[in-house]
Amino acid sequence: MARLTIIAFGGNALLDPDLPLGIDSQFAVAARAVKPIADLVAESAWPDRIVITHGNGPQVGFQALRSELSKEELFEVPLDALVADTQGNLGYTLQRALREELLRRGLTHNVVSVVTEVEADPDDHAFHEPTKPIGRFYTEQEALVLEVERAWRMKEDPYRGWRRVVPSPAPVRIVQLESIARLTDQRSIVICCGGGGIPVMRKPDGSIVGLEAVIDKDRASALLGVRLGAQRLVITTGVDGVYAGFMTPEARRFDELTLPELRELVEAGEFPPGSMGPKMKAAERFLSHGGEEVIICRPEDLMAAWRGEAGTRIRKG
Repeated sequence: MARLTIIAFGGNALLDPDLPLGIDSQFAVAARAVKPIADLVAESAWPDRIVITHGNGPQVGFQALRSELSKEELFEVPLDALVADTQGNLGYTLQRALREELLRRGLTHNVVSVVTEVEADPDDHAFHEPTKPIGRFYTEQEALVLEVERAWRMKEDPYRGWRRVVPSPAPVRIVQLESIARLTDQRSIVICCGGGGIPVMRKPDGSIVGLEAVIDKDRASALLGVRLGAQRLVITTGVDGVYAGFMTPEARRFDELTLPELRELVEAGEFPPGSMGPKMKAAERFLSHGGEEVIICRPEDLMAAWRGEAGTRIRKG
């Protein structure tokens, strides 16, 4: 069986603040974002089974705002459906952009998106302490009204205002896993688990219902990699690698780390929950459950990181 790599893109990699918001800009940004993947596909040494996951933070925020602004005229959309909407939209954008980029290079790989549900445990502690901010910022008075009228949990950002926070439970099962596995076996490039997956829970009778929650994209990507038996997990982010003492005069970037070294850095509190923390937890889980290596790099450095010339490579050690 050919080797398998999971490539996880952040939602901000699909957004350019210098371009006006709109579908045309989204396609333009996607066209840039997929070029490094096309470079890798074109490499003779690149494994021929690839799965792409992506974030949707900015995009689901836009959809939530659209739903809120139109609530006087149209029904509001729950969070699980908003994630589904952005999965479909971004999946379409990415598959079209990647297919066209590959065709320009004379490559005819099949690229397919899978709208993916990801189960969470309804007893997860995250449902008691929501921490994931979504949507726009509000004044304190608006936040108080929303807490009463909609039972939203609101949290203050001292510099920008108040935002709604929702649970971010751990992913426990990928509903469409079998379909994704079959597609990769057929050598399709699969785009799935967008935004961490549509958050759902399974009831005692086996039926599935949506949740007002957000599942972390990197944790879902690690679970996907483990369940598919992937050898490599690539997580792209806004910084050029893994640092100790990040944003301090003593900042030190690592070219390579072992799993024991990573665990020491996690225990030392080097990776705050709001930044690199979830990515490092995802890396630890992936390597602890059969993965061979994790690469952390910027999207544009994907090719160089694959060659060991950029980013941080983490191995079991």
